[in-house]
Amino acid sequence: MRVSYCPEYYATIPDEHIFPMKKFQGLHSYLTEKGIINHHSVIAPPIVEISNLITAHTPRYATAVWEGTLSKKEIRRMGLPWTKSLAVRSRHAVQGTINAGFMALQDGLAGNLAGGTHHAMPDHGEGFCVYNDVAVAIKVLQRAKWINTALVIDCDVHQGNGTAEIFKNDKEVFTFSMHGEKNYPFVKPPSDLDVGLPDKTGDREYHKALISALDKIFSSFRPDLVFYLGGIDPLEADHFGRLSLTLEGLRERDRIVIEYITEKEVPLTLLLSGGYAPTLKETVIAHAQMFEVAKEKRF
Repeated sequence: MRVSYCPEYYATIPDEHIFPMKKFQGLHSYLTEKGIINHHSVIAPPIVEISNLITAHTPRYATAVWEGTLSKKEIRRMGLPWTKSLAVRSRHAVQGTINAGFMALQDGLAGNLAGGTHHAMPDHGEGFCVYNDVAVAIKVLQRAKWINTALVIDCDVHQGNGTAEIFKNDKEVFTFSMHGEKNYPFVKPPSDLDVGLPDKTGDREYHKALISALDKIFSSFRPDLVFYLGGIDPLEADHFGRLSLTLEGLRERDRIVIEYITEKEVPLTLLLSGGYAPTLKETVIAHAQMFEVAKEKRF
């Protein structure tokens, strides 16, 4: 299984910041040391071209991030302090998702050891999301005629508001978000299918709702490519999640999605999205499960 990753996925932010920026390096090290992926399967992406970013973002915003001309209000809303390394990191990660989508079309299954930044809107970032990598990847692949239709399966605990907004009038892209109903964002632009879960939802109820939603989607929509945002923040121990999945339940969630999509022979792209476990080690282990399940399924 090929994955996108490069050391530039790390950006310098204050050590006390809640966002676990070191998880990208940690996940790469964990997956390669455990033999879940091998070094030859890690493809380093360059920075994405501005011409590709503006398929989903306004030219002003796309260039303002790069040039460091965002307003203080925009930076506060983004939730991450602007640095040049953050701008570099963001452009590498977006290209990583484009590459992962292309590799999935070739191989059937691929991933990005980042991505899933689903809160970014056309003209601003928010919720620790700078650019909406999924939206850019879909639009770039559509423009290149590699795909016509795409499905976004967003299982981050926070609704994918940016993705829903960007594709609200696009019938070729189906956006599905399963999230905590009372959690951020508090204004939720409608996805094509939203499944809002009550606080403390556990493994069994979560899995049942997920399977039901997938059945509903595939009864009427056939994608050329699927992007799966496997956020780990539904875990009970997550700082922001408010749901009650166990680590085993999270693994089963990933297995449900990966088996469901691959058995339908639709190419699948795996993305990290969010997660704020108590420690970096727990965050890395939880994210790694998705790739472990994918390796088991593929081999």
